[in-house]
Amino acid sequence: MPRFSRLRTDKPTNECTIDQVKSTHLQEYESKRDFKVSPEPKGDDAKGDGRIFVVQEHHARRLHYDLRLEKDGVLKSWAVPKGLPMNPGEKRLAIEVEDHPLDYGNFEGTIPSGQYGAGTVKIWDRGTYEFKVWNDDMIEFMPKGETLEGRYILARFKKAGKKQWLLFKAKS
Repeated sequence: MPRFSRLRTDKPTNECTIDQVKSTHLQEYESKRDFKVSPEPKGDDAKGDGRIFVVQEHHARRLHYDLRLEKDGVLKSWAVPKGLPMNPGEKRLAIEVEDHPLDYGNFEGTIPSGQYGAGTVKIWDRGTYEFKVWNDDMIEFMPKGETLEGRYILARFKKAGKKQWLLFKAKS
């Protein structure tokens, strides 16, 4: 939540811009898209309650699933190439991608050829979630959707790289 902390006396008012107060969470998302061509949401106005999740089936160059968890006013996102694990003990690679705006949680449609992520996106599951742990190396969450339920863990796969995670369904 933005709040006023002090007046800036080091700059004249004509040098102050909205970019200086705008959130930087979505800069990577915005830099990869041409919103004049792509129907994807720009992410201007949506507000969340801090607990939504969505899984989108994404038919791009290769079919994969995008797992998105709301946190800090954005959807933290991972591409899961082989689909989400449905049984305890199954493990899947999850590749961390850029944060997405909250209104992406309702997005279904076709991203045009030539655009980043070109292909068809449809919602596979959505709902709310709770988390027990959320730190730099592990996220333990419990989704409550139409398809996903139970306890899931995302664990950073340090040997594979900074953005590589393992996603698995844990025993309840």
